[in-house]
Amino acid sequence: AQLRRARNLGIGCNFFSNHLWFWGDQHHDITLGSDRASQMNPAASAARLGIPFTLHSDASVTPIGQLHTMWAAINRQTVSGRTLGENEAISPAIALQATTLGAAYLLHLDHLIGSLETGKFADMTVLADDPLKVDPNDIRNIEVRDTIVGGAVTSENI
Repeated sequence: AQLRRARNLGIGCNFFSNHLWFWGDQHHDITLGSDRASQMNPAASAARLGIPFTLHSDASVTPIGQLHTMWAAINRQTVSGRTLGENEAISPAIALQATTLGAAYLLHLDHLIGSLETGKFADMTVLADDPLKVDPNDIRNIEVRDTIVGGAVTSENI
């Protein structure tokens, strides 16, 4: 009901998908119970309803690492290995879109960032593997080869 209301109001969402990994077991076992914990960060429901969204790490609450954040939204796995709310898992393509153009859209900067197009800033990350082709369980382990920010190339992992 909250997501339908958000959609009707034109509101986007910013999901803390890392929450599933770092505290999912505690929410399942102690604070929320199975049903409510399984509904946390309902990215798949938002996608089905056409609600724009992105994924965040809540830095410095959890480490910055967007590949891990995407992995958490895709796999919804807890530290113990439990899958928490399988019906809210999203595909790698949806996670990548949420992380790039979805974030830019919610910032009202999609005319400048979020995709590689003429006239936009070309800040980007060069990955060792394609997150749309690797096993979804391996996305968080993809090596960051380079970053390009403001035209400067660096080999330092961020």
